[in-house]
Amino acid sequence: MKSSEFVTRDCPLCGSAKRTMEVSSKRRAESMSLQDLHPYWETFASEKVFFSYARCSDCDLLFAPSFFSNDQLSELYADMPANMRVVTSDAIDATQRSYFDAIAETAPLSGGYLEIGPDIGHVAQHAAREGEFDKFWLFEPNKAVHRQLAESAGGRPHYISTDMTDLSAVPDGSVGVAVMVHVLDHLLDPADLVQQIRAKLRPDGVLAIVTHNEASVLRRIMGNRWPPFCLQHPELYSPESITRLLRASGYSRVEVRRAKSYFPMSFMAQQAAGAVGLNLSRVPLPDAVVGLRLGNILTMARN
Repeated sequence: MKSSEFVTRDCPLCGSAKRTMEVSSKRRAESMSLQDLHPYWETFASEKVFFSYARCSDCDLLFAPSFFSNDQLSELYADMPANMRVVTSDAIDATQRSYFDAIAETAPLSGGYLEIGPDIGHVAQHAAREGEFDKFWLFEPNKAVHRQLAESAGGRPHYISTDMTDLSAVPDGSVGVAVMVHVLDHLLDPADLVQQIRAKLRPDGVLAIVTHNEASVLRRIMGNRWPPFCLQHPELYSPESITRLLRASGYSRVEVRRAKSYFPMSFMAQQAAGAVGLNLSRVPLPDAVVGLRLGNILTMARN
């Protein structure tokens, strides 16, 4: 592999060059070529391959010092299958509903609604039905879902863009609720985006972020077989590191709670078996949906 094929970076949160390597796959992505990595791009590939993660010595963020460039990511995401395709629609709907309910407990359901990476608009749909938002600002790079995304706004005025890094179209101080569900840990420059969002929030506005929790018990149990260790995540957060990121970006009130996610029992059994090297793909398993507080966190931040 040529040394220039992948980006080498310092901590994306604090800029520190001091770090300690913490976890890697048997075959390390940084030792392979971009072409070699294409078959492993899907999260559930049979062999676990990812860029090695290091712990920042100054801010404790877990991140990949070697990673894809923005151009390489654009190429890879262009070929990516639909989100969570192995999980049933009932499970996805229940999970997204639980996120919205938690947000609605404390956030004003009025003003503008802003979402980065909404996919087909699961959370936005609930916001349109139950909130009084005057406009939906939706930033989704996958053009194939834009028609469904527009429908999720329920006839309310809406704006859809493929560029998730440029929020200049959104009026400053206009947004009541901003949402990112499993988006922040896909970004090479997370601090820039959360700073942009802060400028768009009303004084009482709330930014709600769902991420994996790298400090979870599940991560400790599964070790490097933990599913979020994958080629799509340049960094992974804990309650401490995401709080540090948001406070450094100007948010004064940050609350982190464990988020409930819903999965078919068959999916959970397959993941558990995979962690110990077993394959249950041909074993009949129940598809009943169960809600668990496992490895995800919901972070809500205010100006």
